[in-house]
Amino acid sequence: MRKQPITKILVPKTGLNGLKEHWQADMLAGFAVFLTALPLCLAISIASGFPPAAGIISAIIGGILVSRISGSNMTINGPAAGLIVVVFAAVQTLGAGDNIAGYRYTLAAIVVASVLQIFMGLSKIGRFSAFFPSSVVHGMLAAIGIIIMAKQSHVMLGVTSETEHIFATIAQIPLSLMQPTPEIAIIGLSGLIVLMFWPLIKTPKLKIIPAPLIVLCLGMLLGQIFGLQHDHYHLLTFSPMEDHEHLIPARFLVALPSDFMSSFYYPDFAKIFKLEFWGAVISICLVGSLESMLSTNAVDKLDPYKRKSDLDKDLTAIGIGNVIAGFIGGLPMIAEIVRSTTNIKNGAKTNWANFFHGLILLFFVVLFPHFIHNIPLASLAVLLIFTGYHLASPKLFKHILNRGSEQFIIFIITIISVLATNLIVGVVLGILAKLIVHIIRGVWLNNLFTIHFNIRCPNEGTIVVTLIGSAMFSNFLPLKQALEKLESGKIIVFNFSDGYLIDQTVMEFLEDFKHTYIQQGGSCHQVGNPIKLFSDNALAARLMTLDDRKI
Repeated sequence: MRKQPITKILVPKTGLNGLKEHWQADMLAGFAVFLTALPLCLAISIASGFPPAAGIISAIIGGILVSRISGSNMTINGPAAGLIVVVFAAVQTLGAGDNIAGYRYTLAAIVVASVLQIFMGLSKIGRFSAFFPSSVVHGMLAAIGIIIMAKQSHVMLGVTSETEHIFATIAQIPLSLMQPTPEIAIIGLSGLIVLMFWPLIKTPKLKIIPAPLIVLCLGMLLGQIFGLQHDHYHLLTFSPMEDHEHLIPARFLVALPSDFMSSFYYPDFAKIFKLEFWGAVISICLVGSLESMLSTNAVDKLDPYKRKSDLDKDLTAIGIGNVIAGFIGGLPMIAEIVRSTTNIKNGAKTNWANFFHGLILLFFVVLFPHFIHNIPLASLAVLLIFTGYHLASPKLFKHILNRGSEQFIIFIITIISVLATNLIVGVVLGILAKLIVHIIRGVWLNNLFTIHFNIRCPNEGTIVVTLIGSAMFSNFLPLKQALEKLESGKIIVFNFSDGYLIDQTVMEFLEDFKHTYIQQGGSCHQVGNPIKLFSDNALAARLMTLDDRKI
């Protein structure tokens, strides 16, 4: 049989050359992203306790500015559902009941958090994202999804929740289901049905239309039928630069100033020496940076050209964009996975698609603000509920359980801790639970944060990486850095014969590393068989020897 010739993939050019060659494909992809981004930006803004325009401001800056200085090719920058919880908590805590003051204090926290992001990027701290075990990260995101679904369920039904604590908010959902505002519930539930069944449509021409856009159009149509807009424009008669009342949305419709420039608000640094201010800063910086780096890595795997992003450069660029957004009233942005996936599916070639998405958003809100005025809040709530569901879906719980009982326990501990306390405490407790599991399994204390390995070259074409003792999420960064510096095109032998415990985070990294290294023309082999796997998953945590006293 004659061998098929290997087709070499031509990687698109970057910069102005990439714009000249691919502007049509990138503009079309950017327009598709815009259709998805508009409703999500509005929904995330309102759920975060910010004015509706805040998310649009961030997406415009992320597209027009950050895309030009970032280290990624396919990611779309903008506000994300994962930050709703921390931003809303900051508004409530810093404002102490005054949402307008809380909004401006939170803008100040965003500016400071963004300066920290810039410092982290310049300090090459992106590599430390590996320190967070995947079960803890998934637990954090699942908890965020649960909080979003609980809070937005009441908005979808047209009911105001009387409680602040998340467990009480969840408990109140049955009451809201029994006592909804009928017209609003019809709008919300009809949008939910669209999101559930739109993916089942097989007609290619219809599938081009994003489901969120269908939800918005259907919601606006029903809103017109129910007459929701009559009282709405009365609120819009206030001058936004003289009276802040436009920041408080109309009861059932989006409130947006007709003049987009009047959407700009400025931060208030009066609480910069308060402990709760720095709690907000750390939360926004931690969650935003971690989620952005995780999303960028995920998008890189979807890139048809297999390009790798520079996480540190990307984090620096996002930090710069967030400083500007914080100074003019915008939400913090990240590299967002849903819009990035839409970008790739619609044929984007370069990061100019991100630029076009931001540019189209800017033109739209300037030219067609009255379109946005007629969007029901219930339609936006439905989009967030659907997003929250994806963050905490039953499929995710099953996936984590299949990775091992200890992974599932840590996952659940993180979720409960986040719901009962806050994101930072929840993540810390999840990491502590993971370390305790390793100690129970016999890992020595001096191996928890220190890894022991050596790399040697027995001949010109072979590299042997020998592990001594345990390799875990908390200590494998030096190994990760050493492997990334290895010359491509060699035969790499991973010798685990003298190893003790290798956790799932390390196994997942090694699997990704092997895949990439083989694509670059090399090969990878493993020496040493585990004596125990902690689940049936191929990348499960494993014991290699009976003890680690060699360390």
